[in-house]
Amino acid sequence: MQKASITFLMLVLLFACLSVGQTLGESFERTSGIAPSHAADLIHSVIEANRTIYSEVVVERLAATISLEATENWESENTLPLPAQFLALSSRMLKEKGVGMNYRLISLWPINSNNGPKSIFEKAALQKFFDDPSSAQVSTSLDNGKKVFTAVYPDLAVVQACVTCHNKHHKSQKRDFKLGDIMGGIVISFPVSVIEGNSHAQLISPEVTSDYIHSILESDRTIYSKNIVDRLQNKNIVSASENWWNKNTLPLPSQFLLNVSELIVEKRMKFDFKLISLWPINSQNGAANEFERKGLEHVARNPARPFIGASRFGGKKYFQALYPDFAVTSSCVSCHNAHPKSPKNNFKLNDVMGGMILTILIE
Repeated sequence: MQKASITFLMLVLLFACLSVGQTLGESFERTSGIAPSHAADLIHSVIEANRTIYSEVVVERLAATISLEATENWESENTLPLPAQFLALSSRMLKEKGVGMNYRLISLWPINSNNGPKSIFEKAALQKFFDDPSSAQVSTSLDNGKKVFTAVYPDLAVVQACVTCHNKHHKSQKRDFKLGDIMGGIVISFPVSVIEGNSHAQLISPEVTSDYIHSILESDRTIYSKNIVDRLQNKNIVSASENWWNKNTLPLPSQFLLNVSELIVEKRMKFDFKLISLWPINSQNGAANEFERKGLEHVARNPARPFIGASRFGGKKYFQALYPDFAVTSSCVSCHNAHPKSPKNNFKLNDVMGGMILTILIE
């Protein structure tokens, strides 16, 4: 993930320029929004980036360096959850939040029968991936009188642990998977609204899209912090450290998200996010402009809702939302309070430590 650092620094400069000379908190027109297919692509890119970083940086690296395996019975065996289980844990937490958007894994050969396709559309989408795995299959349907957009993306065998688990599991219906094979699909669904005066045009507001993306990032980081970092540290199996690559340890939760952000930059998905703070350990993670400074001050006082605004840069329009970043586990608190470069060393669990800012290109 180090190769993305230059690109990431360039994006930081873009963040710094976005609000210069612009009106903070600019309102979007009533009909302004994001096409459902593009919103689904953004959501899927975040799910995939989180799962890829977990699979490659955590599962594969620690299996090779300290022989820490990922297994189905990870809690009782003091191991890592499999990548599919990591995704399922985050998906479950997201559903409990009730944000309106849900995602889940499905397969034509599920180990758990609950993970099979739940509609004719989902089954047809999985079958179409054998002919064309390059694009998502999409559909709009009615659910209790509301329009719901659904997109199904191919789910690939991203690491050897996925292949080994499915090929050896006694409940597996298919046992000849190889790395890179299509193992199933990722289903993403959310409600859509109709533009006034145009019954066929459907858009997702940038605020709602941003909420969806943030909810995934927050859920993934919480699962990583509690189920991976804190659990394994408390059992003295492996710790998390700032120099995780050299020490063969776990990345800190904030570093996990940084790697996710760099991967999204590489994908050129027309959006990005970063962690910033009024008390950054690294000066590059401080407020880059007036919008970010005011946003950090706002969420520190009122963490219930994000601080939002819009900017124009290079003839393009961007939506920005800054969400509070909480100390979700003791590892977050202890790292910041003990770090020699930390400007603040009296954080407590659940304190607002900074903010997560999302920037989305509105076309």
